[in-house]
Amino acid sequence: MRPNNPPDKKIHHLDELPPEDIIALMDAADRRAMRAVEAARTGLARAATSAAKAIGGGGRLIYVGAGTSGRLGVLDASECPPTFSAKPGQVVGLIAGGRKAVTGAVEGAEDDTGAGRRDIEKLKAGRSDMVLGITASGTTPYVMAALEESAVRGADAWLLTCTPIGPPPFTASVITLDTGQEVVIGSTRLAAGTATKLALNRVTTACFILLGKVHDDLMVDVAPTNAKLVKRASGIIMKLTGCDAEEAGRLLAASGMSAKVAVVMKTRGLGRREAEELLKSIGGSLRAAVEKAGE
Repeated sequence: MRPNNPPDKKIHHLDELPPEDIIALMDAADRRAMRAVEAARTGLARAATSAAKAIGGGGRLIYVGAGTSGRLGVLDASECPPTFSAKPGQVVGLIAGGRKAVTGAVEGAEDDTGAGRRDIEKLKAGRSDMVLGITASGTTPYVMAALEESAVRGADAWLLTCTPIGPPPFTASVITLDTGQEVVIGSTRLAAGTATKLALNRVTTACFILLGKVHDDLMVDVAPTNAKLVKRASGIIMKLTGCDAEEAGRLLAASGMSAKVAVVMKTRGLGRREAEELLKSIGGSLRAAVEKAGE
């Protein structure tokens, strides 16, 4: 019989269970994590809207975290340029201990409040930015100090936590993912890490959809930096214009390797510069450009 431990109850003899039963417990914890993310949908939607406002207005989305939380922020930030052609610096990931902490532990870094403030100062975070602190416990000193400094500087401060907490001692919007007790107590890389990754996926994906980086379900602003992504960009052009693979390849090359620009060139009969100017004039919306072509 599989163990059926409710959340927040001690799991006795975990070390004596067979692998399948250990994984079954982890499955149950991750289902709780998914439910926690679903329960936070309204807050995550508001955060995505705030991020889109910041980036669309020339500011940045800045993640701040330590340990697993920091690494997840760095990961999400690093995936925005290839997926959405986000410009360098539009999504930033700060981690306690710096880049060294991405691949290894930096002892004491999460407790360094001075470093949290200094990292925000170095970025000159301000009113045009959204700063999202990520801490499973809701108390990590580096993160809280960075968020407080951000709030003082007028940034839109947000806190993502997996532990129900009271309001922080500074102005910030709080999103709580109540994931409950971990299967291995204190190992927040498990359910809390899973919920955090899901939440960050939602914030940046919805943000860039709002910014016109997606058309239907296609990543029309994909950066074709390798053979796989070149093929994907060509496929997007073929799907949206009805051209064949050979013409899609020519259009992609002529567009400066931008699927979005290539589609506008084809549908509007424009050159690259004219297509780029049109997109710029309508906020980068491919839908608006395509609909204009059908008028």
